[in-house]
Formats: sequence, structure tokens, C-alpha cells
Amino acid sequence: MILSATHTQDYIALENQYGAHNYKPLDVVLERGEGIWVWDVEGKRYLDFLSAYSAVNQGHAHPRILNALVQQAQKLPLTSRAFRNDQLPHLAQELCALTGYDKMLPMNSGAEAVETALKLARKWGHTVKGVPANQQEIIACTGNFQGRTISIISFSDEPQYRDGFGPLTPGFSLVPYGDADALEAAITSNTVAFSLEPIQGEAGVVIPPHGYLQRVREICTRHNVLLITDEIQTGLGRTGYFLATEHEGVRGDIVTIGKALSGGFYPISAVLCDAEIMNVLNPGDHGSTFGGNPLGAAVAREAVRVLFEEGMIENARVQGDYLIGRLKRLESPYIKEVRGRGLLIGVELHAEAGGARRFCEALMHEGLLCKETHTHVIRFAPPLIITREDIDWAMERIERVLAG
Repeated sequence: MILSATHTQDYIALENQYGAHNYKPLDVVLERGEGIWVWDVEGKRYLDFLSAYSAVNQGHAHPRILNALVQQAQKLPLTSRAFRNDQLPHLAQELCALTGYDKMLPMNSGAEAVETALKLARKWGHTVKGVPANQQEIIACTGNFQGRTISIISFSDEPQYRDGFGPLTPGFSLVPYGDADALEAAITSNTVAFSLEPIQGEAGVVIPPHGYLQRVREICTRHNVLLITDEIQTGLGRTGYFLATEHEGVRGDIVTIGKALSGGFYPISAVLCDAEIMNVLNPGDHGSTFGGNPLGAAVAREAVRVLFEEGMIENARVQGDYLIGRLKRLESPYIKEVRGRGLLIGVELHAEAGGARRFCEALMHEGLLCKETHTHVIRFAPPLIITREDIDWAMERIERVLAG
């Protein structure tokens, strides 16, 4: 018998009964969104302070992106890569012109983009650098989160992500995040790439020491090691620049982007690099039925345009400074540290506070949606269209919950 749901607890019961239990969401059931606001199935309004982990930088249901989706869906949603379409070439050209790279390879999810970057680095390492076949090594950072595929969890140091999923993929090693000397010491003749997030979001919005990215760039260049920068969460304006590496003027050799590349409408990601790297791929080496489909490409083109044309990236920088400043001035017995760039902000709580989850639940009841990460950190990441007045509204609720 198919049961119908009308109230919050009905939906939760249905999901608990029929869905996998691989997430622990807050017990709010959303049905509609517009801009920075979302509404639950009982009509209560909330300010979204998470933006679907930065996938909704442009705000919910942005009208221009919605129109691009509808217009393309009415014409041609999917061709597969067996045939060409009229949207993908323009997306590739526009992203390359925007970032300065020669080539773009489209995928769907962020994890797929990271897997693509790993494959590119390994094949480049063998065919261009000359590392013996099957000996290529890639270095990553402790605290990283770049997806949950078998290969990606193989270079995670989070026990839960790895437990029970072995055997894991070989060829990876870890160095402490923010320690450039450790990176240099770990490089061998078989090292083909170093992969990092410019800011570690899932780890609790961890920002490396100033100058770290520049040193990493210099070390990778000197040792002929590719620098892979994962901008899936930090890119597309989230930190006040299109890419977070721009804070230090650093250019990765391979860049992965996703999430807000569709403004929340459609799964799309991309890998950017120069021709010397991308050209190691031959027809059949890599692909995806949906990667580069005309619907996703049309949506991505408009999603990127609105970021610039509506001043969202600059707004992230301005409003982020304001929000971080207000949070740092908040007198709270629970707050240990506030850190962030742009509108990617982590509020770390003292261990004695009892974890961040209860504060996120309290904020939910106040009409503000956010989520804990790594037990003791509240992550704040509102859409980039947020105004100072909206932040003041949010801060009233944050102060009530965190002031003690």
C-alpha cells in the first residue's frame, strides 16, 4: 500500500522506512525555495544558511537559470556524447576564457570531477613525466573531503569513510594540511600530483596559513608535480573570488568545479586544465552518458553569467566580511573560534559545549537552517545574494542561541 504524507513527521517516517540511512539530516521537510528563503511542508519559512553545501550560491530557483533550464529542456535535454550538441562548445569556451585554461572536460557530480582529475594526473604522470606504469603516486592532505567513491575515500583519513569499504585503492599518501615542508619531504620520483582544497570545508572551514598555497605551487613546479585544486565547494564566488586560489594568486594545474556550476538546478561539474594535460586522454579513455549534455551545459552557462552580472562574487566578499565581523564580536561561552573567507564560515565551539548539532537544531527552531560538521563546528554558507539586512535578521537568532 502506498502511503501519503501531509505533515513533517509523516515524511520523516516514510523516509526512515524506505530510504537508506546514510544521512542524518535535521528534521525539517522542505518543499519550496526562493532566493535565500525556503519553506517547509507546513508553511514555515527559514533562512537557508547552508546553500546546499554551496550548490545554491545564486539562491534558490533563480529565475534566469530556471528560464535557461526550461528553454533548453523544451528543445533538447540529452544527446549523450555519441553526438555533438550546440551548448557544450559554448560552455567549454566560456569557462576556459574565464579561468585561463585551454581545455574543459564536463562531468556530473563533484566526486566524478575529482575522479577525472586523478585519472588525468595518473595518465599524465606515465605518458608525459615518465613514471613507470602502475607506479604513479598522488599526495593529498589530512582532513580532506573530496567525495565518497572507493578511490577518493582511499586518501581520506576519516575512519568512518573507509571502514568496511576495503580493499582500498593504492597509490595515495597523506601529508598534514597547511604544512608545505611535509609536502616536499613526501614527494618521490613517482609522485605525479598533489591534490588539495584551498579551504577545507567539510573539515570545519579550515584555512591554511597565509602563503601556503604559494609555497605549494612553487614546490609542485620545481618537482614537476601537478597541483590539483578542488574548488567544488570553494569556487564560483563562495569565498569572494571566482576561485579561492585567487586569494593568493595561485593557479592550479588541474581545477575541479561543480556544485554552484548549475545554481542548484542540475548536477554538473567540470575539470579545467591546459592542453598538455588534457590531451593525454584519447577517445574511450574516459566519459559519461550525461556529462556535457545540452541541458546541463545551458544551465551552467547561465549560472556562471548571473554570478558576474548580478555582482554576487563581490557581494560575497562584502557581506562575508560583515558576517564574520559580527560573529567574532559575539560574546558567547560556547564559541572557540570564528574563521572564514567570503561567505564560507565555520564557527568552532568548545568541546564542553556538547557538540554543534544541538545548536543547529535550536537555530532551525528559530527559522535559520545550517548544519554541523566534524562534531564541533557550525558551518554558515548563505546564498551569495544575501544582504546586510538579511544577515542582521540571522544574527538576532544566532545571538539568541549562542549567547548563552
